[in-house]
Amino acid sequence: MHAAVLHGLGESPRYEQFSEPVAGDGEAIVHVRAAALKPVDRQMAGGSHYASFREFPVVCGLDGVGSLDDGTRVFFAGPRRPFGAMAERTVMRRAMCWPVPEGVDDITAAAIVNPGMSAWLTLAISAQINRGETVLILGATGTTGKLAVQIAKLLGAGRVVAAGRNQEALDSLHKLGADATIRLQGPGEGLTESFAREASVTPYDVIVDYLWGWPTEALLAALARSDLKPASSSKTRLVQVGESAGPTIMLPAATLRSSGLQIVGAGTGAIPPMDVLRDTYHQLMARAASGELRIDTDSAPLADVEKAWTREGRARLVVIP
Repeated sequence: MHAAVLHGLGESPRYEQFSEPVAGDGEAIVHVRAAALKPVDRQMAGGSHYASFREFPVVCGLDGVGSLDDGTRVFFAGPRRPFGAMAERTVMRRAMCWPVPEGVDDITAAAIVNPGMSAWLTLAISAQINRGETVLILGATGTTGKLAVQIAKLLGAGRVVAAGRNQEALDSLHKLGADATIRLQGPGEGLTESFAREASVTPYDVIVDYLWGWPTEALLAALARSDLKPASSSKTRLVQVGESAGPTIMLPAATLRSSGLQIVGAGTGAIPPMDVLRDTYHQLMARAASGELRIDTDSAPLADVEKAWTREGRARLVVIP
């Protein structure tokens, strides 16, 4: 079969022949129909992710959409190495093959599950969002950030503030549920004032942070101001998810003592039980099927994976075998 085969860290995968997978006990062969190319796929191939590949050759791709031998269309995640999702076929634990509803096409299903479940679990489980609360999304113009804006509203947020660097993308977020936007033009007092201005309308109850770095430092400076205290006894919950603006921040101790801020992380160290994951998946897919959740997608044939690997764009790229 053909697959996106990686021969070493820091390289791009190549379209070439790879051995056929053979299913063992409790496993199934999946005939792949679509596999999303995500930032984590590039990180694992580049060696910057803690779960990066260590043995080669290996097939790239963590998840996708395919058909089982009986024709059932499924979403799958976590193929057994060295097999991956970016191939004509892969091998999976049957427990990690979940049916895809008819109302969701292959490309949308492959693109939306990873970022959609991440955003949903961050808001519902890590942040424990309550109906009517104000949510700030730091990094709202990325694929996951856009979904977080939509999901926050679906989960009952009273007000959503979206912060990002691309003005055109920010303008589009009002149609997705954002009540206000903040453009991240660079470090400085102006950004702190922008965060403070929106917090003065309604204090932030939940902050989902895909950026870290200087945007978070500017936000923390706003939260530490004495004139921006929460209107209720509830704490401001900041969920740290990504670090696209920087891996570290300066965090003055006084900020935590004066703001009532709680910081938690969302990642593989906080994965909920399987029944929660499965329930979240079904809720996500139902919303996608109804049109309540939207995602921008682009596609490329598997044969072009080496060129697609470095393609830039705001739409989620999906590889088609």
